Amino acid sequence: MQLPVFVRIVEVGPRDGLQNETTPIDTDTKVEFINRLSKTGLAVIEATSMVKPGRIPQLADAEDVYQKMDKLADVVYPVLVPNLQGMERALTIGADEIALFASASEQFSQDNINCTIAESLQRFEPVIELAQEYAIPIRAYLSCAFGHPTDDTITADKIADMAELLTTMGCTEISLADTYGICTPLQTQKIITAVSERISVDQLAVHFHDTRGQALANILASLEMGVAVIDASVAGLGGCPFAKSASGNVATEDVVYMLNGMNIETGIDLDALIDVGNFICQKLGRDNQSKVGRLGTTKP
Repeated sequence: MQLPVFVRIVEVGPRDGLQNETTPIDTDTKVEFINRLSKTGLAVIEATSMVKPGRIPQLADAEDVYQKMDKLADVVYPVLVPNLQGMERALTIGADEIALFASASEQFSQDNINCTIAESLQRFEPVIELAQEYAIPIRAYLSCAFGHPTDDTITADKIADMAELLTTMGCTEISLADTYGICTPLQTQKIITAVSERISVDQLAVHFHDTRGQALANILASLEMGVAVIDASVAGLGGCPFAKSASGNVATEDVVYMLNGMNIETGIDLDALIDVGNFICQKLGRDNQSKVGRLGTTKP
């Protein structure tokens, strides 16, 4: 398959990237982080999550962040919604897109959202109905889509079944997530092949954690299958509070650098993005996990 000529990056740093940080981050820093990201050319920035404050304390100020940040007209700012109560909160702040969080693993579903897969899908029904009433687009994360360290019930057919069901329910985009960072390129293509036989590849995104250093290779494998939407987190921020072995997301800077070298357009100013990654790392008091973020774009 021909490689995409344009790739849409979904920046998940403000939500997925920050949710695992143990040091409290003040609201103004989060707002400035998002505002700086908005000026880099990113088209989609996942801003926060409407989870219970006690569940993810780092994102307890979700409403304040969303209402204080500068929302540019050409940028979409999705928020993660776990249930109907979260959806109602999203409506009060005027969210322009929502994201749901499903799992292909029963074990991870229990760990992450404290219910079975079937129960999670039932929870989605009123959320989707309400989102459709307000014409709000819905993307769905399908966690553990590329496997789980101890759950061997996950198959390509199961992932395809779930992706098809989620689109039938009303989700417009399915982000296949390698939650534990265990996937390799051939497995990536196997899963995408199975899913794309049920739904259009245009409805797919990929979300890789770089736990074992395979994320960029997996992204390249996805591009070869026609996927043109990639989730990433500036400075490689992230990890999952309920997947203890998972490291951060693939760094947005590294993804954009690779795509630039392949003459694939993203619309993103890489130097500006590097500055944002360094900004948030300084605020967090941590090292930048992006190799491009540390070295810059100038060739030696």
